[in-house]
Amino acid sequence: MARPEPGRAWRVARGAGIALALAALLVTLLWGVGALYFQLRLPSALTALLILAWGVVCVAAGVALLGRTRHWRIALGVYLAAMLALVLWWTSLAPSNERDWAADVAQMTQGQVQGSQVTLQNVRNFTWRSETDFDPRWETRHYDLDRLRTVDLFMSYWGSAAIAHTLVSFGFDDGQRVVFSVEIRKERHESFSELGGFFKEFEMSVIAADERDIIGTRTYARGEDVHLYPIRMPREAMRALFVSYVETANALAVAPRFYHTVTANCTTIIYRMVRAIVPVPADPRILLSGYLPGYLYKIGALDKRLPLQTWRDWSAIGERAREARAQGRDFSTAIRAGQPLPEPGLPGAP
Repeated sequence: MARPEPGRAWRVARGAGIALALAALLVTLLWGVGALYFQLRLPSALTALLILAWGVVCVAAGVALLGRTRHWRIALGVYLAAMLALVLWWTSLAPSNERDWAADVAQMTQGQVQGSQVTLQNVRNFTWRSETDFDPRWETRHYDLDRLRTVDLFMSYWGSAAIAHTLVSFGFDDGQRVVFSVEIRKERHESFSELGGFFKEFEMSVIAADERDIIGTRTYARGEDVHLYPIRMPREAMRALFVSYVETANALAVAPRFYHTVTANCTTIIYRMVRAIVPVPADPRILLSGYLPGYLYKIGALDKRLPLQTWRDWSAIGERAREARAQGRDFSTAIRAGQPLPEPGLPGAP
């Protein structure tokens, strides 16, 4: 086969380089629009004007890359200067714990661990009648890690089957239960946005809460589709995970951190904590959190004496939660009614 002529090879390489440059330019265009939209604290008309200006700069740079202008050096120079200014501004945006927070994340959970004794401050125990009608209550609670017996994973779906909010509940043989949830720390005027989570819109917080509060509000106040899975985990690993949650909450209270929709969210933070305790494999379902049950079953975190579908069928707790509320029954007991196998770590369990 004849070799390509040098001129042709150069043209192919040049075309590929231009295509890559245009792709990178498109990425920076979209990133810049998102950054300006979510982070500029300016009147909306001025924000729109700056976004438009950024778009014009990027389009001019793209035209220059295609060789369609005699002033390509100026166009690329303006783009690079604007990009540098955007990056410098972006890196100057710092997370903070001092904002006008929404009531449900107004406090930050913190804790002290002394041997097996744990004291948690700011455990949330709200009474919810609706998303906007509630009685706020923050409590100090005490736990004995020697009495820790169970770990349960809650998954709360609100839209796509691929994405769920994940929460971890710890159960003790004295009847206490506490749920840890990695939450966006939104301000009073904010609401959750997956896109905003890519652009430093929210800080991150670890909230410890009563099950009736944080699980109940998702079932009967928000109308989300909540599922419960009992997790098989060695006792020492349970203990280490609980302490890791406390340490993470304490660290965020001292050094705030931005939430990120992909790299720092409710599931990836749990995965990193668990991976530091026991070796668990990486899997795309860590990011596509709605499909976690299949992953948990694969690695043995769900009891394999029953088919996965049996766990899926039982796991939906919405109806049980609403009945518990209507009948005034104990919430934690009611949502676990009819569990196919005994809870791990309790009498009769393997």
